This record gives sequence, structure tokens and C-alpha cells, in this order.
Amino acid sequence: MTVPSPPPALTPAAPSPLAAPPAPTPPAAVSGASASPVNEPPVVIGDDTTGRSRAVSRWRRMRWPLTVLAAIALLVLFLAVVRPPTSADPYAPDNPEPDGAMAVAEVLKDQGVRITHVTSVADAVAAAGPDTTLLVTPNPSFFADDQISSLNRTGADLVVLSPDYSMVAGVTRNTVDSVYGEAAGPVQPQCDDPAAQAAGALDLRPGLFDTSTTSDTVRPDMCWPGAAGAFAYARLDFPNRSVTVVTDPAVIRNDSVLNEGSSALALWMLGQHEDLVWLVPNPMDVSTGDDEPTPAERGQVNAVMPPGSAPVALVALLAAVLLALWRVRRMGPLVVEDLPVLVRSAEATRGRARLYRAARARGHAAAGLRAAAANRVASRLGLARSSDANTVVDAVVAATNRPSQQVADLLYGPPPADDAALAELVRRLDILESEVHRP
Repeated sequence: MTVPSPPPALTPAAPSPLAAPPAPTPPAAVSGASASPVNEPPVVIGDDTTGRSRAVSRWRRMRWPLTVLAAIALLVLFLAVVRPPTSADPYAPDNPEPDGAMAVAEVLKDQGVRITHVTSVADAVAAAGPDTTLLVTPNPSFFADDQISSLNRTGADLVVLSPDYSMVAGVTRNTVDSVYGEAAGPVQPQCDDPAAQAAGALDLRPGLFDTSTTSDTVRPDMCWPGAAGAFAYARLDFPNRSVTVVTDPAVIRNDSVLNEGSSALALWMLGQHEDLVWLVPNPMDVSTGDDEPTPAERGQVNAVMPPGSAPVALVALLAAVLLALWRVRRMGPLVVEDLPVLVRSAEATRGRARLYRAARARGHAAAGLRAAAANRVASRLGLARSSDANTVVDAVVAATNRPSQQVADLLYGPPPADDAALAELVRRLDILESEVHRP
């Protein structure tokens, strides 16, 4: 009989790999033991990066653009502080180019004359007054009658360069008339005006006629005669002010102020008072200065901001640009959305034409048409944009064989009297442009 073998001895089973690990003993359960600090791992964002790594990566990407921007800002600030501001406007006192008048302006400043540079009639009226000289440089367009009246009412000694016929009649009270003339060489002034006597012989373009009568209380002193009884200079001494008209603006230009006695004439005309208001007209200016707010009342930045605000504003602008560059990646690309309405550029032109028609501003409309036509023919003939009216007229006459007076009246003549005259002006300008060809 077989005796069964005894069962195997019970031994502890090995822990299963799937079994849960034993719960850790809390620190409080260990008597006499103090809790030790635990170094927690950095919080990982969803793309396996941390906040610190993302900041470092962003800085590495942006440091060179930021460095370049900072260098450009410092360079601009340095140039703004070291280099005086200049402009490219013809006959401007801060224009160092050949068509500017910076040379005369700097000499006047050295002689103690305070120059106020303005570009609108309203600002000129606000700055000018008795014991002041008001210089009006050539207007690319023309002055309206109410603007001329505002300039006359300032009480300042008026000096007008190369004016149109309406400006001459307005400032001289119809005692002087103007036409287009051509220079014939240096001539003596042949008058008693002190400024003309100081200048001596000059080669100026004549174009002024004395139309005064014995009944006029003030008669002009005409200087530098030319062909057909025309003169290049007229001065009238009214009871409280004087008016000087010069047909040729070359007396103040940088490229011709040293010719003959041009500098002496310019300094005599403009240096009579300690204050000189220098008006470089804006072709689109329609202000008159009557009941208009002053620059301070209009809330201009220079009038209401304290000194030193410009550098602060520049730094704030730079900070805004840097902030935009920092946030631009989070904002994502711009979304293009189709607009329900297509606005054509021609609608702005038609809208402006309707405004001119509603206001019956045929003069401004004609001035715009003439200026555009003059620019096109000047470009076609290879002339500079800063060329004056005489240069443009001479070039067009040489290209078309038309009379000088006809071309001058067409490009720089009086405003049309009615709509029919405006339409006729458009037709004649088109014909003139079709006759001008490249040299």
C-alpha cells in the first residue's frame, strides 16, 4: 500500500509585477523624524517645454531684431539732435537746395532777424502785424480774393515775389498791373528806392506796369525797366505800411542770390524789421485767418505738450513696436476677409469734383487742372519738379512754338468765370499736352 507524499511546504509568493506598490508611510507616522524638502520637477507644458525654456527660446529668436531696432532708434535720435531739420520746399528758409532760400535766411538770422516759417494764410495772419515784414513766396496755385484781403489787413510790410495778376492788383490797390515778360540783361534800377539803389544793376524779368492815375493818393515807385515799358520792381508806401512787388524770385534763391546785387536787394527788403514772417504757400490751403482759431486753440501738440515731450513720445513708440513684435507670434497671421463692397479709387476723384461743383469753386478746380498739366508737361520735357513758372513756360514755348503770353495764360492765368470757361480750359490744356513731345 502506497503512502501519499506530504504536501509541499507553503512559501511566501513573489510579488506580481502588476500588483500595486505599497502605500508610502506618511512622515507623521515616523516618530521623531522631520519632513525633508522635496525638489519638485518643473512644470512641463503640452509641447514638452517649460516656461523658462520658451522664454529663452523666444529671446534667442528676437534678440537680433531687437538689437537692430535699438541701433536704428539711437541713430535716428542722434541725427535728430545733431543735424538741423531741413525741407525740400522751393523758396523755404530751411531748404539748402538750389531752389531754396536758406542762404538769405541764415544771413538775416545772423543780423538779428527772427524768422517765422508758415505755410498757410491763417498762420501768416496770426503771426504778422505792425512792425513786421511778411514775405509771400511764389504760390504754385493762386490766392483767392479773401486770402489777399486777409494778408492786406495784417498791417505788416508786405513783400511779394512773382505774384499772379490778381495778387498784384489786390496788394497794390489796382495801381500796378502784371504781364509775362522776359529778362534782357542787367540794367540799372533808374529809381529812387533805397533798396534798389543798394542793389544796383540786376538781370530781372520785367512784368509790372504802372496803371496809377493822378487821383491815386499813393503811386508806385517802379524800378528796373524792361521792354515795352514793363518794370521788374514796384514799391508803394501806404500811411501805415509798405508793399513791395518783385516779378523775379531769383533774388532769394540759393543758386542765384550771389548774382549781381541780388543779395543786397533781398537783405534790404526782408531785414527792415526784427520779425519776419516767411510764407511758403501750400497749394491746397484755403484758410483766410478770419475768425479762425490760433495754433494753440487748435490743440496742436507743440502748444499743449511740455518741452521734452518728443523724446518721451519716441521712446513710447519704440516700446509699443517692441511689444507688438513680442506678441505677434501669439496673435497669429491676419485673416483676409472679402469685403461686400468694392470701392474704386476713381470715386474719390468724382466725390471731390462734386464738392467743387457744389461750392462753385471753379478757381480751385482750375488750379488743380493747371498744376497737374504743368507737372505732366514739365516731366515730359525733362524739367525738375521745382522748376518755376518761367522755366516751364519757356520750355513749352520752345516745344510748341506758341506765343509766351498764350502759354502763360493757359498754365498760370486767371480762374475761369463760369462752367463753360472751365470746360474750355480743360479742352485747351488737353490740346497743349498733345502738342508737347519729349525733346
